[in-house]
Amino acid sequence: MPADLVEAENTLDGVERAAVFLLSLGEDRASEVLKHMGPKEVQALGAAMADLTNVSKRQVTTVLGEFITIAEDQTSLGIGNDDYIRNMLTNALGADKANGVIDRILFGKNSKGLEQLKWMDARQTAELIRIEHPQIIAIILAYLDNDHSAEVLSMLPQNMRLDVMMRVASLDGIQPNALSELNDIMEQQFAGDNASSIKSSSVGGVKAAADILNVMDTSIENEIMDQMKEADPDLGQQILDNMFVFANLVELDDRGIQMLLRETSTDNLVTALKGSDNALKEKVFKNMSKRAGEMLRDDLEAKGPVRLSEVEEAQKEIIAIARRMTESGEISLGGKGDEFVS
Repeated sequence: MPADLVEAENTLDGVERAAVFLLSLGEDRASEVLKHMGPKEVQALGAAMADLTNVSKRQVTTVLGEFITIAEDQTSLGIGNDDYIRNMLTNALGADKANGVIDRILFGKNSKGLEQLKWMDARQTAELIRIEHPQIIAIILAYLDNDHSAEVLSMLPQNMRLDVMMRVASLDGIQPNALSELNDIMEQQFAGDNASSIKSSSVGGVKAAADILNVMDTSIENEIMDQMKEADPDLGQQILDNMFVFANLVELDDRGIQMLLRETSTDNLVTALKGSDNALKEKVFKNMSKRAGEMLRDDLEAKGPVRLSEVEEAQKEIIAIARRMTESGEISLGGKGDEFVS
């Protein structure tokens, strides 16, 4: 490939290249492609297409050429794809990281009922599953995206939440018969086709429970954690050890803090820091220009007393940004927390 085309291609990331490709297909063909994607993928591609500006003909040519090259390299399309996916992801991610992703992909393609839940809003999902057995609800929450699960959990009856979250945390993979039962239930609810063969899936566990609680309203999160620590102290502590709390941000390196600050509004930062310790404040000041640091100190002093709920909300928003940046690989942050920020 000519050097100038390589340079042009490198200005677009993977999602942007996919967006360019879809835009080049035209509305009808692009919509057919999007039908085979999940809600998060559709949202990401839609946002990328909306944000694309000044894409050159050279970049379009490069993207289309790359697609043709990849397509030409494929053989036996539609035959043995499961093995191909498994081998490809294992080589790319390593066996440990790939297993959960592989199971989720191969299970998800055979589970129309569960996949349809991802397109429903939280209130509809909660209404649909609230009469199911808590173990079924736990599997569903472990399968959905964390933010979706957190919303659904907050809309379930209060006396169900602890039981469901303890079941999520205790899941250690899901057996095929359990997934078959779950998918059958969802298929019946949606009057869909009969479920096909199901693969086992590595969903659930302590980390899944922690991820769901991390994005919940703080008052509900604290209530569930207090109940969980009382019902099963060891399990509660394991979940807490896997949660992101605002104090964890002090573990970021200087570059990570600087990147996070660029994504955070000053108002949110001031409010969030009102409830943090001096170590984290100094870490923030250290990674700002002298003038910006002085202005932030002045803003903190001028802010005066702030309601705890406002502090917690601001901290949650910054934690959400940090989690997103961690998941995208922009920053690195461990999830070790031994107490709630107050």
